[in-house]
Amino acid sequence: MIYGHTAYIDCSRSSSAMVSIPELNVGQKLNEGKTKQIFELVDQPGLVLVQSKDQITAGNDAREDQTEGKAAVANRTTSCVFQLLHESGVKTAFVKQYSDTAFIAAHCEMIPIKWVCRRVATRSFLKRNPGVKEGYRFSPLKMEMFFKDDANDDLQWSEEQLLEAKFCLAGLTVGQCEVDIMNHSTVAIFEILEKAWATQNCTLVDMKIEFGVNVKTQEIVLADVIDSDSWRLWPAGDRSQQKDKQVYRDLKEVTPEARNFEWVSERVKLLLQSQASSRVVVLMGSTSDMAHCEKIRKACTSYGITCVLRVTSAHRSPDETLRIKAEYESDGVPTVFVAVAGRSNGLGPVMSGNTVYPVINCPPLTPDWGAQDVWSSLRMPSGLGCSTVLSPEAAAQFAAQIFGLSDHLVWCKLRASMLNTWVSLKLADEKLQTCSL
Repeated sequence: MIYGHTAYIDCSRSSSAMVSIPELNVGQKLNEGKTKQIFELVDQPGLVLVQSKDQITAGNDAREDQTEGKAAVANRTTSCVFQLLHESGVKTAFVKQYSDTAFIAAHCEMIPIKWVCRRVATRSFLKRNPGVKEGYRFSPLKMEMFFKDDANDDLQWSEEQLLEAKFCLAGLTVGQCEVDIMNHSTVAIFEILEKAWATQNCTLVDMKIEFGVNVKTQEIVLADVIDSDSWRLWPAGDRSQQKDKQVYRDLKEVTPEARNFEWVSERVKLLLQSQASSRVVVLMGSTSDMAHCEKIRKACTSYGITCVLRVTSAHRSPDETLRIKAEYESDGVPTVFVAVAGRSNGLGPVMSGNTVYPVINCPPLTPDWGAQDVWSSLRMPSGLGCSTVLSPEAAAQFAAQIFGLSDHLVWCKLRASMLNTWVSLKLADEKLQTCSL
């Protein structure tokens, strides 16, 4: 069985931007769900082909319709969402979009739990929690989990039930560590997508996701799909404008209104586009500080931020320092200046006193005089607001946090980095505890 000869390489590009790729040697069908089929890839062990279907369902198959074009729309939405999450740094099973209706993913054994994250109370939550008014805003987010069982309408489970189930998938037993990782990951994934949809003036009301265990790495990763079957979206926070499967649930028959998935699949491409430009300009007192500055540039690049290195001395060429400052102030690009100067740091204070843009001191301290030199960065005259960050990577992170206030793509990378740090610490502690037993 062979699927397609073309693939969308970048969801943010026009749908006409196609490139030729080799055909896939598709093997046996491994699984089939309501809206997709999973096939093995004979020549690529550890990978599968996820093929969407032109089918829409509701109420655990109580209602089912064929909707032409739905597979392509769902696949396009999922591919864009997973591209955003991947570029942010979230671990997922998604590899790449292969065709209009299929994508390639890591082979996972799925954990039979739907993780539901809610920002706004509506629909089923109100039925299960009488007395809560529609529109109640959860802060922090409300987390719920449901055991996948169509015959019993996906019963809500507690964390204790999940732990007692002792699921073992791809050699990994789901215990407290794994449950905590999925819980924290669900919150981070929701917040990333919520931030992205906010750029389109669209409220992410709630969302359901699923995790799997990668059969090759035994890692828990976000798997399955995320499309308009997975969330509720309210443009401008208005339920009457809802752009999700709830429209289909509410209609007695399939009408053009049920095809609002196309609106989502077109708008979701915009989530991959930055809403603001940004730039870090690193000013070093001499080229002897180049290695220190390169660390700042490398860290900035990881956040998708342009970083420029310049050499200037506020002591020996103050006029040139101010000319360079004016050069970057004149083009309107939001800029953070990072001053890298050891010994007597005049660079940061001079910059801070002559620009309204943020200035970060990041002095390259040495073992001999570092304890004394740092005071020229810490003790500022009144009226100066430059901060001091000793680590070059942390200086870049601080700049990213400033830009993340207006650029959702930078914010998403920061949020994913927080998640990955938390997960790595959790796994390290779990490994240590296991070794100690």
